Amino acid sequence: MIAFENVSKFYDHNTVLKNITFTVQKGEMAFITGPSGAGKSTLLKLMYMEELPDEGNISIEDIHLSSLKMSEIPLLRRNIGVVFQDFKLINNLTVFDNVALALHIRGVSEREVHSFSSEALKKVGLRHVADSYPKSLSGGEQQRVAIARAIVGGPVVLLADEPTGNLDPDTALDIITLFRELNSQGTTILIATHNRELLKNTVKRLLRLDSGTLTEETVL
Repeated sequence: MIAFENVSKFYDHNTVLKNITFTVQKGEMAFITGPSGAGKSTLLKLMYMEELPDEGNISIEDIHLSSLKMSEIPLLRRNIGVVFQDFKLINNLTVFDNVALALHIRGVSEREVHSFSSEALKKVGLRHVADSYPKSLSGGEQQRVAIARAIVGGPVVLLADEPTGNLDPDTALDIITLFRELNSQGTTILIATHNRELLKNTVKRLLRLDSGTLTEETVL
């Protein structure tokens, strides 16, 4: 499903990732952990091609990312949902319209937009706030909207970059529980977090980064 082979990334001669090699199988849920600055966010960015590797190869579903043309990147991203720490919601759009926006951009029919968006909000338990605006919601609710937006197109891979970083501990656990539910439905999920408390009784697969190097790979 996802394979990194000797992947390295440099910024201004500084090594951000060095010789990273690992695979994640279809349907797995894996955590990428390590201290701030370890390279977790960069690793995720390489998967949805916001950044490109300087060395090595990355493949997702047997697609070698280095072989993709710029015009083909949007098609790749349709199969990858991304959840950010700071939510990245549009405050002057309703919850429903935030979730539906990506479908509108793709030219999906209005009937399907309504159906898919409603179903995504149902999965995260927020269909009752579809007409509300993001700023009227709690932090946990805003993150659930962001997750609904990430899954509305039915991605095969879901990437989450510090998705609980701005949330209190109880809400953070609720969000992790939601990810586990989505994973049980077949979505392959990678979550980057520096919060080791979240890993207790949750982790099935752990990748630990330290100063850009993969120092631990554990399957529980």
